[in-house]
Order: sequence, then structure tokens, then C-alpha cells
Amino acid sequence: MVLSGFATTEGTARYRQRFAAHAAPGHFRQQDGLWLSSVGVGTYLGEPDAETDRRYARAIARALELGSNVIDTAINYRLQRSERSVATALRTLMEQGKLARDEVVVCTKAGFLTFDGQPAPDALAYFQEHYVQPGVFSPDDVAAGAHCMTPRFLEDQLERSRRNLDLETIDVFYLHNPEMQLTVVPREEFLRRMRAAFERLEKWVAAGRIRRYGTATWDGYRKPPEAPDYLSLEELVNLAEAVGGPGHHFKAIQLPYSLAMPEAFLRPNQTVAGEKLSLLAAARRLGITVFASASTLQGQVTRNFPDQFRARLNGKLRTDAQRAIQFVRSTPGVGVALVGMSRVEHVEENLHLLQVPVQSQEEFLQLFQRV
Repeated sequence: MVLSGFATTEGTARYRQRFAAHAAPGHFRQQDGLWLSSVGVGTYLGEPDAETDRRYARAIARALELGSNVIDTAINYRLQRSERSVATALRTLMEQGKLARDEVVVCTKAGFLTFDGQPAPDALAYFQEHYVQPGVFSPDDVAAGAHCMTPRFLEDQLERSRRNLDLETIDVFYLHNPEMQLTVVPREEFLRRMRAAFERLEKWVAAGRIRRYGTATWDGYRKPPEAPDYLSLEELVNLAEAVGGPGHHFKAIQLPYSLAMPEAFLRPNQTVAGEKLSLLAAARRLGITVFASASTLQGQVTRNFPDQFRARLNGKLRTDAQRAIQFVRSTPGVGVALVGMSRVEHVEENLHLLQVPVQSQEEFLQLFQRV
């Protein structure tokens, strides 16, 4: 049975209240009317096999039990299996009476071509049979051999994701790495494609299939403005306003941010009303929630953690993984630090942060001062 409903102010506040005796200041923060945990569960890595499915389902359920109510996935993660693991975790906790649908924020993405469960022996034949022949896309719609964001394709992917997740409504639906389109089409055509996508996304909000939408990127928001695949947040917000008016639902962005990839905080590559700003500052100005991916950069940050930051971060932190996540979630403008967690032991280590206050803005800025 499909789960009805969606994350609400009341539901996420109820979830937050369950942890009132344990959650330190700053762990829960209100964004776009929802109470979000400062640490969210990512589901990108792992093999497309049954054992990884089970590990993810257990890890996601444990994170929800320990105070993380943000789950990030995508239809192409593990060839649709990550979305199905999310569904298993949600269903298990809800059947046990430990979670309500309106308490959890589920985010997914569409844009990349993907198989279903396992790689197909003949990729071209697979996409011809399942996508080209039914008219979901034509070969000319595909950028860089792997990316598509026509309205028809996005609708197909949304419906697959809703089935995979067993959800009537998805809380955040992202266009996945739309900057890939800029590698093959001029910017004017790119903006035409984005407008067509936004028009369809606004209709899906009105129909109750999604609650809000955004862009989940890798390079676009971090690049200098002269880069061919640069994304201007103000330009995209203006596009959303042109389509949906002042009450548009372009409300979230995702990009990598960590000690190893600090551009969102340090690089003033965005312009809002003529003022040069960092991406995080621009998002605050424009009312956009930022979900920071790659908080530990798949463990690379923890293997090379700077002594300067280790000494200055909260003394209650036990591991460099916790310190890396603390840095991200304490950065002004970051809504949620997303961390890939496919094992219960990693969930329990990382969610020790529930009990640790975030760094104040003054303490955070002191991290960058020379010793």
C-alpha cells in the first residue's frame, strides 16, 4: 500500500520533540517550514545486490530512530535499489509505530539514465526497448550519453521513484546535475529546457505528487561564472518565478561541500541583485535551503583531516568523521549535512553529533584563523 501524506511543520516538530531531552542546540533547524535534522542520510554508494539493500534498510531505519529525519536518494543510485531500501526502512518503522509519514523528509532526483536493479547486458537495447520505443525520450534528448531532462522523461522517472519509494508524495524532487546539459547545448537552449522542466514540476506540486523541487549538482554552483557549465542561482530562481510566480516551489539545492570542497562558502561566484556573494550567502538571500552532499567526500576528508581544525572543533567529538560532519553542519547557510551511511555502526558513530552543539558562527570563523 502506498504511503500517503508528506513532511509537515507539525510532523517534523513532533519528531524533533521526541529528541528534546537529548538533542543539542542546532541539531534541528527550521527550513521552509520543516524541522530538519542537521545530519541527513545519503544512499549513493554500494553494490546493486541484496546484502547492500538490507544494510541500507537497517542503517536508514536506525538513523530515523536516532534523530536524523532527512533521507537523500536518487533513482539511479544503485540502479533504483537505494530508493527501494528507503521504502523498506520507512515501512518497517511505520508498521512498528515508531514513525509517521509527516515526520520524515524524503528527497530524490532524476536526470541520469539508469537500469532497473541490475546492469543490462546490452545497454543500447535496454534503453531502446524501455525508453525510446515507448516515446519516453529520443536519442537526441540525451546529453553526454547519460543525461536527460525533458518533461516526458522526468515524468517517467518521477512515477518510477514514487513506486520505488512507496510514496504518494515526494518531499523534494531534484533535477540531477542539470549542468551536464551545458556540455552539449548553448546556454539559451539550456534555459529553455530548464523552464520546460520547471513548468512540469510546478504542475506536479499542484497535483500533490511532489511538495517542492530543486537542483542537485556537482560542479555547476561551484564553478567561476565564466565556466561553460556554471549555474547562476539567481537566474534559476528568476526562471522559477517566471513559471510559478512569487509562490513558486523551487526551494532546495544540493551541492558538494566539505573541507576538501569549500567553494560554496569561500568563493563569491554568485550575484544577487548586483551583489557578489558565495553560493551559501546567495541561497540565504533567495530563500533556498542548501543540502550539502559529500560531507566527508567518501572518507577522503577523514583520512587527511587538518590538525588545525581538529584542535578547534568541539571537544566532545570522538572521530575525524564526526569532525568533518561538524564542520559542514556548522557552516552558516548549510541546512543539512548529507552523509552516506550504509552501515548501522556508521550511523551510530555519526549521530553522536545529535548530542553535540554546532559551532557558533564566531567559533566557525575562528577555524580559518592561522595558529
